[in-house]
Amino acid sequence: MVKQENAVVPTSTRACILVVDDDPKNRMALQELLQSSGHEVVLAASGEDALRCVLRQDFAVILMDARLPGVDGFTAARTIRERERSRSTPIIFLTGAYEDLPSMFRGYEAGAVDYIVKPLVPEVLTFKIAIFVDLYNKNAALTREIAERRRAEEHLRKSEENLRALAARLQSVREEEWTRIAREIHDELGQALTGLKMDLTWVAKKLPGDQKALNAKTRSMFDLIDSTIQSVRKIATRLRPEVLDDLGLAAAIEWQAKDFQKRSGTRCKLNLPSEALALDRERSTAAFRVFQEILTNAARHADATRIDIAMHVDSGSLVLKVEDNGKGIEDSVMFSPKSLGLLGMRERVLPFGGSIDITGVRNQGTKVTVSIPLGLK
Repeated sequence: MVKQENAVVPTSTRACILVVDDDPKNRMALQELLQSSGHEVVLAASGEDALRCVLRQDFAVILMDARLPGVDGFTAARTIRERERSRSTPIIFLTGAYEDLPSMFRGYEAGAVDYIVKPLVPEVLTFKIAIFVDLYNKNAALTREIAERRRAEEHLRKSEENLRALAARLQSVREEEWTRIAREIHDELGQALTGLKMDLTWVAKKLPGDQKALNAKTRSMFDLIDSTIQSVRKIATRLRPEVLDDLGLAAAIEWQAKDFQKRSGTRCKLNLPSEALALDRERSTAAFRVFQEILTNAARHADATRIDIAMHVDSGSLVLKVEDNGKGIEDSVMFSPKSLGLLGMRERVLPFGGSIDITGVRNQGTKVTVSIPLGLK
């Protein structure tokens, strides 16, 4: 038998060839021939040695003597084929000229890709070996490239997840800040303006009736204070509508639709659920902000006269549909990286596993379907 050191895994990254032959002279001759062609060679003197070598490493091709003591070449080949990692390793059987045709068929049945009759023609053997080695190297390069691409894709996926998580967190912080600012504007500035109006009322009552100029100025100041109070309320509402927190998403959408209809003149038809939805604050905010963006886009681009708004729960998801009769959104706009509003809408619902489907027909309108699962995060 060949000594154990002959079966040691080589440290070279070159393709390796396993030579299995019980004749030491044949092994040495094949080793010299293959090494002279620049190949790495591992020697095995029996089928058992061959199986141990295959367990240790991969080979570009295996040269297998058909007649071996103990575990013969046919049995060894079938065992190698049963192993997942070596199932595709090419096996070339080496046999004497006296072997009959049934033995050759037996070799092919055992998984051989070729059958070479001794004495070997060096040029033929090296040519065939070169083909299998080249295939092995190309397959190894392809495997490395696939692995690198998978690593790159995994890195990209994790980066996208981190960016989305960061965006969601920033959005949440922004909503919290808007809510705080809206409350402070409404409470502090609103109270200050109300106090100022009360003080001005006191001053106006003290003015003599014949002071027409001063009375006119106080009336002007009353109008300015009232206008400022209305502006404060509008600013606070735009930052964070109280109706969304107090009465829920359906009431907020109804309020927003009516306000939009009043400001734009576009008729809004509503079909909203009468019962309160089991929706947490984050999902309610996301759906409402998406709805606001849809109305904003409709006002800017749709040139519509009617908008139909419907909301319901379907299969555990909130479904919001907004359809207008305007110009119809074009595909180039839908998928343009410059359409930041549409991108922001999709990013709003992604953290909850939601989706947004947008379809447009030229001169027939645009339909936006928003779906957000109701389950809590």
